[in-house]
Amino acid sequence: MALEFAPQPTPASASVSGDGSGPDSDTTYGVSSSNPSTSNMKEKVAEEQIKVECVYQAKKSKREQGWRKIVRNFTPSWFSVNMGTGIVSILLHNLPYNGDWLYWISVIVFALNVALFVTFFTISFLRYTLYPQIWGAMMRHPAQSLFLGTFPMGLATIINMIVFVCVPAWGYRAVQLAWTLWWFDMAVSIACCLYVPFAVMTLHDTALNKMTAAWLLPIVAPIVAAATGGIVAEVLPNPQHALWTVIASYVLWGTGVPLAMVVLVIYFQRLTIVSLPPVEVAVSVFLPLGPLGQGGYGIMQLGKVAMDVFPTTMTLSEHMTNSGEILYVIGWLMATIMWGFALVWMFFAVASITRAKFPFNMGWWGFTFPLGVFTASTVQMGKELPSRFFDVFGTITSLAVTLFWLVVAVKTVHGAATGKLFVAPCLANLNEKPRRGEDIEVGVVAR
Repeated sequence: MALEFAPQPTPASASVSGDGSGPDSDTTYGVSSSNPSTSNMKEKVAEEQIKVECVYQAKKSKREQGWRKIVRNFTPSWFSVNMGTGIVSILLHNLPYNGDWLYWISVIVFALNVALFVTFFTISFLRYTLYPQIWGAMMRHPAQSLFLGTFPMGLATIINMIVFVCVPAWGYRAVQLAWTLWWFDMAVSIACCLYVPFAVMTLHDTALNKMTAAWLLPIVAPIVAAATGGIVAEVLPNPQHALWTVIASYVLWGTGVPLAMVVLVIYFQRLTIVSLPPVEVAVSVFLPLGPLGQGGYGIMQLGKVAMDVFPTTMTLSEHMTNSGEILYVIGWLMATIMWGFALVWMFFAVASITRAKFPFNMGWWGFTFPLGVFTASTVQMGKELPSRFFDVFGTITSLAVTLFWLVVAVKTVHGAATGKLFVAPCLANLNEKPRRGEDIEVGVVAR
C-alpha cells in the first residue's frame, strides 16, 4: 500500500551530496539522518504501515471463519452434487422393474436435489457478489473454471424430474415451468461450451501432462441440455413449440458431441503418451462416459419425439416420406455405437481406479453422473428393443449408481461438517488488498 505524506523541509546544513558519501547521509530519503524530525517521521510511517498490515490480517482472518469461509471457498464443483443426486432420482423413477415405493423414493431424492440446488445457487450468488474479484481468479484457474458446466447439468436433472413427476400432477403449469427453465439451461450450456474451452486456450497454462477428463465438463453441458430438450418436447401441447425444441436440441447435440469426441482423442493421447492421471483426480477417468452415455440417450430420445412431431407439423415430408421414422432409426443406430464406445472407456476407468487408492474429494461425484447417464442410455435401449438384457443390465447399474451415490453423499456430508471440503484452490493466487474502510481505521489515506 502506498502512503502519502508531505516532505519535511531540511536546513541547508543538513543537506548532503547527491552521491550520499557523507558520514551521516541517508540516500533513501535524501536528508540527513541526524535530523530528529526526519527520524520521527520515518518511525511514524513504519508504525502506520504495521497498523495497516495488522488490520488487514485481522480482516482476512475474519473472512476465513464462519459463513464467510464457506461462501469464499464455495467452488462451482459443488453443483456436481446436483448432477449425481439428480441422476439417481431419474434412474429410480425410470427403473425397468419399478414399484410405488421406488417412485416415492425418487420423489424424495428429487425434492432433496431441488433444496440443494437452491442452496448452492444462493451461496454462489453471495460469493461472486460479496467478493467479485473471485470470479476472475476462478476463471483463470485451470481446473475450477471447468466446473462451471456442472451448473446447467445439475439444473437439467431437475427439469427432467419436473417433467416426470410434476407434469402428471400439476399439468400445464408444470409444462410451462419446465419449458422456461429449459431455455435458460440451454443458454447457459452454450455459454459454458463456447467460452470455457476458449479460456483454456487463452487464459490457462495448458500442457498434455496437466490435462484431465474434466475438460469434458463444459462440453457435456449442451449434450445434457439436448437430451432434456427431447424430454420436454414430448409433453409440450403445441406441436410448433415441440418442433422448435426438437430442432434446437439437435443443434445442441451437434455442438457438444463432436467437440467431446475431439477432447476424447486428446485425452487418449494423454493417457497413452504421458500416464494415468494422479491419484487426486483418478476418478476423472469415468467422465468420458458422460458425453457417450448422455449423447446416446439424447439422440435416441430426439428421434423418438421426432417420429411424432415431424409428421404432425409436416416437417421434411414433401415427398411423402416419414422423416421422423428415419431420424428415429438413425438415432437408435448412433446410440448403439456410442453405447459400445462407452464400454471401452468404462473398462479403462475400472482398470485405472483398481491400481491404487485415492483420497476422497469432490471429484468422487465423477462416479455417479457419468455412470448414471450411461445407465439411462441402457434403460432407454431396453425400452426400444425387445431384449431383456438391457432391462436387467440397466437395473443392476441403476442400483450400483444409487449405492455409489449413498457412499459419496455420506463422505461429502462428513467433509462439509468438518470444513475440509471448503477449499478453493483459485484463492491461493488471489491478490486481495485492504479495503478503504480498513485504511481509515488507522488514519492512513491510500492512493
